[in-house]
Amino acid sequence: MREEAKKFKMLYMGMGLLGLALIIASYFMPMWWVALKSIQYPETMYPKGIRIEFKYNGVYNGCEGVRERAELAMDAGANCLIEMNKINHFIGMYPIVQGVNDVDELGNHVKYPVYAGDSIPDDKIPTALKTLDKIMRYSGYIFGLFAVLGLLFVFNTKKKMSLAAIIPALAPIYFLLIYVYYLYWYGHHLGLHGGGAFNGIKPFMPTVFGEGKVAQFTTMSYPYLGFFVGLAGMILMLLALNFKKKYLQLSKQN
Repeated sequence: MREEAKKFKMLYMGMGLLGLALIIASYFMPMWWVALKSIQYPETMYPKGIRIEFKYNGVYNGCEGVRERAELAMDAGANCLIEMNKINHFIGMYPIVQGVNDVDELGNHVKYPVYAGDSIPDDKIPTALKTLDKIMRYSGYIFGLFAVLGLLFVFNTKKKMSLAAIIPALAPIYFLLIYVYYLYWYGHHLGLHGGGAFNGIKPFMPTVFGEGKVAQFTTMSYPYLGFFVGLAGMILMLLALNFKKKYLQLSKQN
């Protein structure tokens, strides 16, 4: 019985550490990507469309052009984050919150929310967007807390510490909930400049997963590497939680 308990202890500790490592690693990876395609943006210039990538700490340019095509390197339009905001601005959608990727024209980080392609006075920025900005900017501290909780779960064998695994394990679920909520928010707040310049665009729910259509644009939205890494970490941590429960049960019997 003692050997069996030891086996389950090794299992939960190993899986817990690996799962936690994957959760933390996902913080540094793109979690989701969104792209717009239309005849206005030929594949020769935008191989993956007008594409942006979402991480826990911000939203980033996802164009291949800037990274891979020298002839586009000096073209500001090749920055898909800027280009996406131009398109959104046309229908009255608020600019994309960039989190820690919020920089000025010289590439320096700024101390206040500034949105690519558009600048909004602080008193005109909706509270929902200020909240999102703070979540992104403080996400590193949140993941620091996740790391502490995960280590407490692994190295503290008390039963009450078992629940410390659940909070960090659900990180990709937190991301998905926030992502879906803010897609809805953006699609239902088209009043940036009096309701939008593109007549006929009504409040809508942007595509969460798969392909959709908005005006003349085909929209695509899919999970990226970080999301799958985070899901793997979540599964491992939940399995570790189960193995720890088994270990504690066997320990009581000894």
